[in-house]
Amino acid sequence: MESEPLTYAVIGLVIGLIIGAGCYRLLSKSQRQLASLRQTLLEREHQVSSLKNGVSNQLSSVHESLAAIRQETDELEKKLQDDAGQWQLDKLTPRPAELSDLRTPESRTANSSNDPAIPRDYADGENGTLSEDFGLKEKDATDETATPPRY
Repeated sequence: MESEPLTYAVIGLVIGLIIGAGCYRLLSKSQRQLASLRQTLLEREHQVSSLKNGVSNQLSSVHESLAAIRQETDELEKKLQDDAGQWQLDKLTPRPAELSDLRTPESRTANSSNDPAIPRDYADGENGTLSEDFGLKEKDATDETATPPRY
């Protein structure tokens, strides 16, 4: 008969430990933080998956747009060739950018002589900007490579 109170004490101790552990898990600060971090992680994963879906949709729409543009370009090129054949043109006229490449070397050198002169407020030399000490340095009279001043 003395084992009954001892049995009740052991059962009470086990039940108390279980209730204590449960309360500690529910009320402890670290467990609450862990639960909030898990919730935040789930929300972020949901956001990432929705962003992936959005990017996928946008890329597919861009791909469709590019396909439509390619098809339009092909149609325009075919129409241009048909029109050129109708007008009996052997070769299409080059664009203005292509015309500049067709210049002869003589015309290129002639155009380079027509380049505008350097503005007078620029310093002599390679860099072309007016330096702080421009005109303050004394030049050697024997220096033949120095450029004459501009007036």
